[in-house]
Amino acid sequence: MPKMTVENTNSTLEPESLTWPAYLYRDFMVYPSTMLWILIILYYPLIVSFSMLYVSNAFFFICRMVGNFQEESKLKGKPRQITSVLSDMIGKILHGYEVCGIENLPKGAAVLVYYHGAVPLDYYFFVHRVYQMTGRFCSSVVDHVTYNFPAFKQYLHINQCYNCTREECVALLKEGHLLGIAPGGLREQNYGDNTYKLLWGKRKGFAQVAIEAKVPIIPVFTQNLREGYRTYGNIRPMRWLYERTRSLFFPLYGLIPVKLRTHIGHPIPYDPNITAEELAEKTKIAMEALRDKHQKIPGSILRALWERFEMHPKNE
Repeated sequence: MPKMTVENTNSTLEPESLTWPAYLYRDFMVYPSTMLWILIILYYPLIVSFSMLYVSNAFFFICRMVGNFQEESKLKGKPRQITSVLSDMIGKILHGYEVCGIENLPKGAAVLVYYHGAVPLDYYFFVHRVYQMTGRFCSSVVDHVTYNFPAFKQYLHINQCYNCTREECVALLKEGHLLGIAPGGLREQNYGDNTYKLLWGKRKGFAQVAIEAKVPIIPVFTQNLREGYRTYGNIRPMRWLYERTRSLFFPLYGLIPVKLRTHIGHPIPYDPNITAEELAEKTKIAMEALRDKHQKIPGSILRALWERFEMHPKNE
């Protein structure tokens, strides 16, 4: 009598019955998660930076909804003081952040021209440290790309960040504000390296603004900035994309706990007899002199890390 065979239905499930969930998992779970991790690896310093800003933005939103801070002017009071203290603490923890030359800031208005690093966290810390030390909050000119981030306009307005025209910049200065401008912008952010070469091109708008507002220009430079954050996507395809979109952030790495020290240079006074081109060149020379005085070129990550432990006067 022939033996009966029992088929193992568990091991011989129809391949067709598993095809659609397998493909669903592969297409919608594996590949997107892989792409997400690639983006995190390529842009983690920017992700951390914007996470800090969004946490601050969420705090402002909670204050507006829960507290009696419906007017934006009220959010510039106690809530902004709290976020400023926390931001200053983060700067101290991450980079032992310091500001030197605070006495060079005038009591009135001025254009603060700063070097744009791969991640402008130094300027973020600078604004909050100046606020802690002087009670004055610097207004800032930011790229239009910043306004494209979702749910971010409230934070920008509260922290006086504007994508403003030349006339609007002059108006801010005539109101007595300090106004921060990075002439290098995204090009300096993406193309800069540890030689700290200024990539301003022929930009002179900041100089024209200072002349029309009749205010001084003050160079601002952060020591070791390129050692804390560096771009590594400065290759031909990335350059090609940036030059055509003008809104591309190159891949980068960073959050290296190097010593960051922002130096405020001597003011370049208003001179009615100077042209915008001449003033822009004069500012560039002053910035390079400030850089050469405080930054060893080319920059070294190991040296910048060691400076966290050096004990010497901060202005040396």
